[in-house]
Amino acid sequence: MMVIDINSLPKKALRDTYGEVLVELGKLDPEMVVLDADLSESTRTHKFHEAYPDRFFNVGIAEQNLIGIAAGLAYTGRTVYASSFAIFLAGRPWEIIRQQIAYNKLNVKLVASHGGVSVGQDGASHQMNEDISLMRSLPNMNVIVPADSVEMEKVLKKIHWIKEPFYVRMGREKFPVVMPQDYEFEVGKGFVLKEGNDVSVIACGVMVSMALQAAYELESEGIDVEVINMASIKPIDRDLIIQTAKKTKAVVTSEEHSIIGGLGSAVAEVLAEELPTVLVRHGVEDRFGISGPAWEVMEELGLSVEGLKQKIKQALYKKSR
Repeated sequence: MMVIDINSLPKKALRDTYGEVLVELGKLDPEMVVLDADLSESTRTHKFHEAYPDRFFNVGIAEQNLIGIAAGLAYTGRTVYASSFAIFLAGRPWEIIRQQIAYNKLNVKLVASHGGVSVGQDGASHQMNEDISLMRSLPNMNVIVPADSVEMEKVLKKIHWIKEPFYVRMGREKFPVVMPQDYEFEVGKGFVLKEGNDVSVIACGVMVSMALQAAYELESEGIDVEVINMASIKPIDRDLIIQTAKKTKAVVTSEEHSIIGGLGSAVAEVLAEELPTVLVRHGVEDRFGISGPAWEVMEELGLSVEGLKQKIKQALYKKSR
C-alpha cells in the first residue's frame, strides 16, 4: 500500500511562482504589461515592477478602473495581466469584466490571489467562494484553478501565448507540490494523478493534494479511489469526466469554493447531459466563511482530508443502493 503525508511534501505559494514567472515572461515578451490595484506585495506582482518598472501600473484601490485600463491596453495589442485579491478582482468589477474583457474577447489574464476560505483571518468578507461561478458564467472566459506551484508555472507559460481572456485563481497559503515536474498543462484537459476503480474524485486547487491523501488513506479500508486534477474548469474535460464515471460509477468533486456554480456544478452538468451518475459535491456549503487561522477555517468548513473521506464514503453508499 502506498501512503503519502501531504504535510511532509514540499510546499510553495502559487503567488510566489506567479511573481517569478511574470519576470520570466517579461524577458520573452516586450509587449507584456502588468497591472495591480494596490496589492502588489501580496499578489507578488511587485517582482515584475522591480524588473520592468515602465511596464507595471498600480491603479490604486480602484478595481473597476483596473479592468478598464487593462482593456484599453489590450486593445493596443499588448498581453495584459491584472491582479488583486479574488474578492476584489472577480466581484467588484464583474460588470466591467463582462462588458469590456469577455464581450470583446480581449487578451487579458485576470490572475487572482487569496481565493477561497484559506484567506483565514481576513474573514468572510474577504473569503471569495463565488469567483469560479462568476467567471465560469461569462462567455469567452477561460477559468483555471492550478493545484500547486508546478502547475501554476505551466499554466502561465501556456496561456500567455493564447490571446484570449483567462481567469486564474490562486490561494493565499502554501500548497503541497503534487504535480510531476514533467507535467504539461493543456487548456480543457484534466490529469489523472491516481487510477482507481471504486470511486472518482475530481478536484482542483489545494483540494487535489487532499484528494490524494484521502485516496491513499482509504486504501487501508479496501477503497480504490481515482484522483483527477481538473485545473481547467472552463473549458472542462468532458471526455475524461465521462470516462472516469463509466469506470467507477461514482464521482465526488472537491473544491475550495462554493458547491454552487463551481467545479461541482460543472461536472454535474456534464454528467446530467451525458451519463447520469452518482455524484457528491465537496466544498463550501451554501454559507459564508469565518475568521480564523487558514487551516482551522478549512477544517471547520469540512475542507479537510477527513471531510473528503466522508464524502467519498457517502458516494459509495449511494452507488451501492
